[in-house]
Amino acid sequence: MASRLNPYLSFRDNARQAMEFYQDVFGGNLAVSTFGEFGNPEPAVADQVMHAMLETDRGFTLMASDTPPEMEYRPGTNIAISLSGDDADELRGYWARLVVGGTVTVPLEKQMWGDEFGMCVDRFGIGWMVNIASPSA
Repeated sequence: MASRLNPYLSFRDNARQAMEFYQDVFGGNLAVSTFGEFGNPEPAVADQVMHAMLETDRGFTLMASDTPPEMEYRPGTNIAISLSGDDADELRGYWARLVVGGTVTVPLEKQMWGDEFGMCVDRFGIGWMVNIASPSA
């Protein structure tokens, strides 16, 4: 898989409804994972969307998640750019350049779902997510 550049939308508690709406608009396959599926049993977030991805037949990819209650949610700042793929060297290179003069909000490291993932805000105030797919067994 080559690297991809995708919009990533944040919602307070209606990411599932929004992504189902976008699926109705664009068609395609929608995959949704909740916080509960990844081990967070807190009733306030267990059924909320940790990650959703809509991939369409036209090649569009749209990602989204709900913002947990402990994190600030400010409409107007609810989008980040997501870089993902399996070319680890390429993606780590992008990460290294994006964080220069910026702020790392989640270090690029292995996550509970098996991939390497990190988040940063670049020196221009743009949020970035980098996900390096784990090698297939």
